[in-house]
This record gives sequence, C-alpha cells and structure tokens, in this order.
Amino acid sequence: MHTSVRFLLSLTLAFSPVIATSAEIYFPGRGESWETIDPSTVGWNAERLSAALDIAGERNSSGVVILHNGRIMAERYWNLAEAPAAYRSFVQGTDSLGRAIEDVASAQKSVVAVISGMAQERGYLDIDDPVNKHLGSGWSRAHLAQEQAITLRALFSMNSGLAANLEFAAEPGSIWLYNTPAYHLVMQVVEAATGKDRHALTREWITAPLGMENSSWTPRPWADAAIGVGFSTTARELARFGLMIQAGGRWQDRTIIEDARFLEQMLSPSQPLNPSYGLLWWVNGQEFSLGADPQATPRRRTLIPSAPMDLVAMQGAMDRKLYLVPSLELVVTRLGSTGSRGGSNFNDAFWEALMKAAPTH
Repeated sequence: MHTSVRFLLSLTLAFSPVIATSAEIYFPGRGESWETIDPSTVGWNAERLSAALDIAGERNSSGVVILHNGRIMAERYWNLAEAPAAYRSFVQGTDSLGRAIEDVASAQKSVVAVISGMAQERGYLDIDDPVNKHLGSGWSRAHLAQEQAITLRALFSMNSGLAANLEFAAEPGSIWLYNTPAYHLVMQVVEAATGKDRHALTREWITAPLGMENSSWTPRPWADAAIGVGFSTTARELARFGLMIQAGGRWQDRTIIEDARFLEQMLSPSQPLNPSYGLLWWVNGQEFSLGADPQATPRRRTLIPSAPMDLVAMQGAMDRKLYLVPSLELVVTRLGSTGSRGGSNFNDAFWEALMKAAPTH
C-alpha cells in the first residue's frame, strides 16, 4: 500500500473530530436577539475571561465573540479608526449597531469548503473529480496530461503540485503549498457544476438559512484578479456559521449539510505533508516539521500549542479567525487587524490567556 494511503487510512481510524450534537445546543433567531450565559455558571472564570478579551483588544481586534453551546458567553468590540490602510481596505461597512463588516480574507476558504460539500451532497460534483471535468482543459499552465491528474480534492488539500502561477511544479500529492490562486478555482468548479454563481449559492444554501443578513461576497478592487473577491461578514454572523458546523451541519430544526463523512474529512488532516491542514480548514493537535532538511532533526509544533488539541479553525490574513473547540463547547470569532506583537502571534497569545479562564475539571 502506498505510504500516503496508509497515512490517510490511519488518520481516519485515529482522528475523529468530536462535533457537538447535543439537543441542548442553542441557536439564535434572526436579528440581534441572542441569549447570553454567565461564564461562572458553566465553570469559566469571568475575570480571566475579561483579561483574555483585553489581550485581544491590545492586539488590534475589532470584534471578538465567544459562544458556549451557542449562547454568548463573552463579546467585545473596538474602534480601529487608526488602523493601517491595509486593514481599512478589508472593511465593507458596519451593521445596524456599528459593528464592522469585514472581508475575512482566507478564512473564506472554509466557507467554500462547506459549499462544495453541499454541492457534492446534492449530486453536482464529487471532490475526487478531475478539475478538467468541470473547467475543461487549459485552466492551468501545466501540460494537459499533468493538468488532468489534478483533482478537486488536491485543490482543497493544497497539494495540487501547482506553483502559485498555476505552472506545474511537482506531481499531485508530492508537495504542500498554501496556494491561494489555485484555491480560487474551487468556486469556479462549483459554479460550473451547479450553474449558479457564488452569490446565489451562498445566499440560498448558507447565509439566508442561518440569518447572516450582513454577509456576502464583495469585490476587492485592490487585489489581483485571481483573488479579486472576498467573503465579508461580522463577528456575530461568522459565529453563526461556526455554530452550524459545530452542531454537525444543523441549524435549529433544519439540516444545512447532512454529509457527516465529508464534515469529518474536512476537519481532519487531509495529507501527510502538513497534517495541520484539512480540506480548507486548519486542524490543531497535529505535529508537523518546521525543518527543510530531511537529514536534520527538525523542530516540530502543532498549530496552536496553548489551545485544546481538538480545536479546528478558519484563518485569514490579519488574523481573521473562527475557532471551534468541541471539548469546551466553544465557538470563537475574531476580526480586526494583525494581532502579532514582538514575535508572539495572535493565536498563541490569545489562547494562552483564554485557557487560564477555562474550567479546570
């Protein structure tokens, strides 16, 4: 059996993300009505939780929402009027209460993963289809035989073998490259397979059912045409999306995506080259090498060492985040500008502080 096949089979057996399915999970109605919960009633330290939000604010956050089993356990917003122009170019306005609507950058990839899974569930495509089946030949700069070997799954897993300019670099599955231009072909495949554009699909399948009234695809006039559209939303509405995933694809009494196998694959390591990457989602608890020399002893780390190992995440530029932690029944969203400071990244600083507030039993 091929090494990569053995690896993926072992992951299927050993790594099974726990998705909350409790009947007690709370789903908000439409609009601003959303139940809250006192942190102390579910074992969280309110003072330390507030300190974690202080750190988020110090690190250029515009909004943080923390849900416990669906209810808002903590929420805070900050005015980033003095933020760099790069941040302001991602702001698409504000909602009715003045909270920022932001292009979530590459966190959009995880939304596209779910839409693609829904398209597969409805019979429009299979993620193991060759990309050529839906886009025809010539969508890359590789030779035809090389291009025909690339599947939709390879675009999801970031191991298509294409360079960022879509030229052939290696055989599919042999290298891992975080390739945003190649990723943007995924939605082109979905649109071709369904006959609907991204706006209609996202509104019909996701944002309308979940009550995400301020969420939509928006143009990026400042960006290269290959990545010229972004998904924009608020911290609260992003939390709605995360809650649906943590509820196993449910929203209230409605099933949004039923394919449990796809959801498990999406939230699990997709290949051995970077086990911290699923299908357009990031996966904690999977050590990977930071060294380039295979003969040397590489440094190893997991995605967010200070966070629970079952965390999965959507991540975008300038630290746009959605974190799901089933073991703590948490959904956490963070929007804003870059949160790195003095060599410490936002993930590590925020989760180190947040875990100090978590229940100890």
